[in-house]
Amino acid sequence: MTTAAGGQRGTAAGQQAPALTHTEDVMGTIVSFTVVLGDLPATAARAAVADACRTLHRADEVFSTWKPDSPVSRLRRGAATLGMMPPEVAEVLALCRQARTASRGWFDPWAMPGGVDPTGLVKGWAVERAAAVLRQAGAAAALVNGGGDLAAFGSPGPGLRWRVGIRHPWRPDALAGIVEVRAAIATSASYERGAHLLDPATGRPAAGTASATVLGPSLALADALATAVAVGGDEALDAVAALDGYEGYLIRADGSEADTNGIDFVR
Repeated sequence: MTTAAGGQRGTAAGQQAPALTHTEDVMGTIVSFTVVLGDLPATAARAAVADACRTLHRADEVFSTWKPDSPVSRLRRGAATLGMMPPEVAEVLALCRQARTASRGWFDPWAMPGGVDPTGLVKGWAVERAAAVLRQAGAAAALVNGGGDLAAFGSPGPGLRWRVGIRHPWRPDALAGIVEVRAAIATSASYERGAHLLDPATGRPAAGTASATVLGPSLALADALATAVAVGGDEALDAVAALDGYEGYLIRADGSEADTNGIDFVR
């Protein structure tokens, strides 16, 4: 997972702007909000956060594979067709197809047991939509952290950038690195949920990767690509390197590291 650090704590040069914070239990994780108000009144900011949370809960109701009556659960078991789904499902599946191509097949929701499973993209997609609600409401800046998938815009204060710490895969109290984030960052790893990442070619749990992080302009795609790198290792990292605007960072199971040479690590 990734954890918010640095800029919003005021460790960069400059003065942190007044901000509203909120946490929401949704989609099986905790989503945290840091909203820089700017000219937006606090009451309007709170209303925007409430709207953003409704966006997340809507995504959970539609896409949860743990809720047997959710539209996606019904689609997976053949109890409903795509034409019977809410429009968001077709949108997400179209993004999944794009991510499958971009990752050179290392991200493939159609290769998962039990039917198509967009889980590896949908949380990033939902968090990105929640951040868009805040931007449209007039917030000067915001950071939305959905269990390691983060969407950001604006600046946390004059002269500051959003900074995010990447958790060390074996040392929960340490960071593997700190990076500056302009739009989106996602990390995929098995240290919290166990071996839940499956190789689409074999259907077996993926091995060889301890942690995979991807930054880019779209959190939905960064989320999917982080899953791909966590599964495909160096081969999937090469796919990320070939994409305009996206960068990746890989920690292998043996502790060695690789990245795409375009990440703004804070030294």
